[in-house]
Amino acid sequence: MKSNYERNRFRVIYGIVSVLFLAVLGLWCVWAWGAFSWEVAGVLGIAVVFLTTIYIIVYRMLNSAYKNMENISGIMSDIMEKGIEPPTEEYKEGTIGVLYSNFYKMVYALKDSRNREMEEKIFLRDIISDISHQLKTPLASLNVFVDLLVEDKVEDEAKRKQMLREAQNQLNRMEWMVLSMLKLARIEAGAIQFERKETPLLPLLSEAVQGVEYLTKERNQNVTLDCPEDSMLFCDGDWLVEAVINLLKNASDYSGVGKPIRLEVEQTKVYTRIYVKDEGPGIPEAEIPNIFKRFYRVHQEVNPNSVGIGLSLTKSIIEGMGGSIHVKSEVGEYTWFMLTFVK
Repeated sequence: MKSNYERNRFRVIYGIVSVLFLAVLGLWCVWAWGAFSWEVAGVLGIAVVFLTTIYIIVYRMLNSAYKNMENISGIMSDIMEKGIEPPTEEYKEGTIGVLYSNFYKMVYALKDSRNREMEEKIFLRDIISDISHQLKTPLASLNVFVDLLVEDKVEDEAKRKQMLREAQNQLNRMEWMVLSMLKLARIEAGAIQFERKETPLLPLLSEAVQGVEYLTKERNQNVTLDCPEDSMLFCDGDWLVEAVINLLKNASDYSGVGKPIRLEVEQTKVYTRIYVKDEGPGIPEAEIPNIFKRFYRVHQEVNPNSVGIGLSLTKSIIEGMGGSIHVKSEVGEYTWFMLTFVK
């Protein structure tokens, strides 16, 4: 985008200043020599050559600066209007170089912002799509149960109670899924700031074990906790408890009745690692990369009421606190979930 406004303005101002300078110089020379002479004409001629040379030099310098600014303006217009990628950064010196550098910084910042906005839109779209898809089945089941009960088509009292229990299970499943999805969406969108601080680890893990006690007692599963009393971890305690509870629930669901579950802590000078170990059916190696995806379940038949979002939520929580989560498993033998926090 080219504009000659500044150039024309420079020409006019320089022309006026030059004419005034020559007029003053001519008057002074006439006064000095007493009359207009060849000497005065020579001085004025030299002044004209000097002013013309200065004009050419200064105009070229200004024109070069204006061309650089017009180039930046053109690139900016193309990026905004046509959505093209910015060209390779041009490295220059001086003020123009600083302008180019700051311009490209701004371009890349805007590009990153646009990409993040697009990722957030895609994430929101996927979240809404996942929730609506997952709600269809329980809602359909609830509609059937309610219709049968309202129209008194189920006369047997035992069947009526069974249907009510199943309806309650579906409602609990829906509630858990929606709440978990909202937590996951807030974490991945950066709306939740983890309040990390140095915290004793044993009380947190004990709270997590108590949080699944109703499940493990019902299934006659023994949860053993092995954590040194002086173990400390830089984390958000409430969120860590939720993440460990999700892993313990998963271990309980996929372990058989009476199978042990172990919660262990390993501390070194480099890292703190939390293990959740079970003796369930294990996970095939080909399935391990998928287990942290939303609504993905390896063994569909183990717990039909499972939503399949707990591991995804746990991964987001642990990574949000600067940790990492890994899985080690042997089919038919065991599964270990390992939460690692580097010091």
